[in-house]
Amino acid sequence: MGKSVLKRDFLKFPPKNTSMVRVSLIFLGVALFCLYFSDVSITTHNPWLEIDRMIVGVFTPDFLAISSIGDALLKTVSFAMIGVSMGAVAGFLLAQIFHLRVVRFVCSFVRSIHELFWALIFLQMLGLTPLTGILAIALPYAGICAKVYSETLDESKAHALQAVPYGSGIISIFFYVRLPEVWTHIVSYTSYRFECGLRSSAVLGFVGLPTLGFYLETAFNEGNYSEASALLITFYILIATIRYWLRPKLIGFYLILAPFLLGGGADIKLGNIMRFLTVDIVPAPLRGSSLLDASSWVDFFYWAQTLITSQAFPGIIATIVLTQIALVGTAFLSLAFFPLISNKFFGKYGRTFGHLFLIVVRSTPEFILAYIFLQFWGPSMLPAIVALSLHNGAIIGHLMGRYSNEISLRPDHAQAINLYGFEIIPRLYGQFLAFLFYRWEVIMRETAILGILGIATLGFYVDSALADIRLDRALFFIVITALLNVGIDSLSRYIRQRLRLNRTVQHHSS
Repeated sequence: MGKSVLKRDFLKFPPKNTSMVRVSLIFLGVALFCLYFSDVSITTHNPWLEIDRMIVGVFTPDFLAISSIGDALLKTVSFAMIGVSMGAVAGFLLAQIFHLRVVRFVCSFVRSIHELFWALIFLQMLGLTPLTGILAIALPYAGICAKVYSETLDESKAHALQAVPYGSGIISIFFYVRLPEVWTHIVSYTSYRFECGLRSSAVLGFVGLPTLGFYLETAFNEGNYSEASALLITFYILIATIRYWLRPKLIGFYLILAPFLLGGGADIKLGNIMRFLTVDIVPAPLRGSSLLDASSWVDFFYWAQTLITSQAFPGIIATIVLTQIALVGTAFLSLAFFPLISNKFFGKYGRTFGHLFLIVVRSTPEFILAYIFLQFWGPSMLPAIVALSLHNGAIIGHLMGRYSNEISLRPDHAQAINLYGFEIIPRLYGQFLAFLFYRWEVIMRETAILGILGIATLGFYVDSALADIRLDRALFFIVITALLNVGIDSLSRYIRQRLRLNRTVQHHSS
């Protein structure tokens, strides 16, 4: 069978594939529309000078300049270990009642608030203490784990119940039938979540906690790019070697040791917590007034209306614009990255370099990538677009590359570009869109938080309110951010269901 026949076969997309292509074109059109109204200017005076200095720093890492790098790494791992463990346990318990609508909404709301926003909230109550970092990771991860664990248990439920003897109890069925069937998947996902926790823990250093991000921000602010390079390389090694040091037999030991490695901090004062809950976050027009006072509620509505029209609405528009551009950027980079680690396109040595590249890009949190690009491009949307697209593109590209290895080809399969365009992509496209829409909510969360770096998304207004010590306004914007994420999550789930997207590989049938 010649190449022309192969092309003819694969260009005849079934109706489902046609719907996927139509949806893809709609999202591409939306992204181009958003790009027209976006701010992608370069505002630095001489960006190439800063780029040259940064490149020199990359190739001359100074490991000796960081006397406390070992302590920073231990604290980064400790925050992640405790926070993810608490989140996983809470998520597993919540998964058992995830069918309740109120539980699903609470979990969706909690996971829609980024770890940095949680950290900023807890800083006001608990101060710069280890508990601030632990809760900032544990809360959103509990919501994420509850959703994933619940879906995993539901998928196995029907198959597992076929082997249950009549009269078996609910508890026995759960622990002896359902849980063993999904345990491997739960452990695998929790391991992945721990890797995400390491990235979150590192980023918490940007709000003052003594993790890797604290020393990285200091190095960049002082222009010590060799020191920053050494910190990042150490972090990449930490991520790349997880499989070697995160052994199941050692996790109990790590959990016992981790609290002692976090160090101390400011004392937790009950008065600060009570003031935060009863005064600071209460909208200014409602403080000190009765809930039955109609005039106070009128003032509150004027207060909320002013914030929405002057700050929240522009922040929402900027957040959506940046998210949609980054989503399509992620799509293009995912399609470009996955062949780097696929045995259908590269040999052993080529795939090794591909794996190394993707490990570096996906292991660097979007927040840190955006912070780096801001150093030589200035505070426009451009650094955020590139950072979000690179990081998420590397994650999806890694997953697609792994699954492309499972595709079985015809003996007379096409070569090079024809193999990519007419054999691999059609079979991976549904899976690719599923991954992309799963990341949509994550991209939205990251887009909002990048406002802390000076980009005019919702996070910018949260950070400005905190700088002015107007905690009621800050919480108001955080709630709007969470509701926006909940909406995107619902829309993403609706699109996945309509397109019947799944994450399984379409194999060729002879």
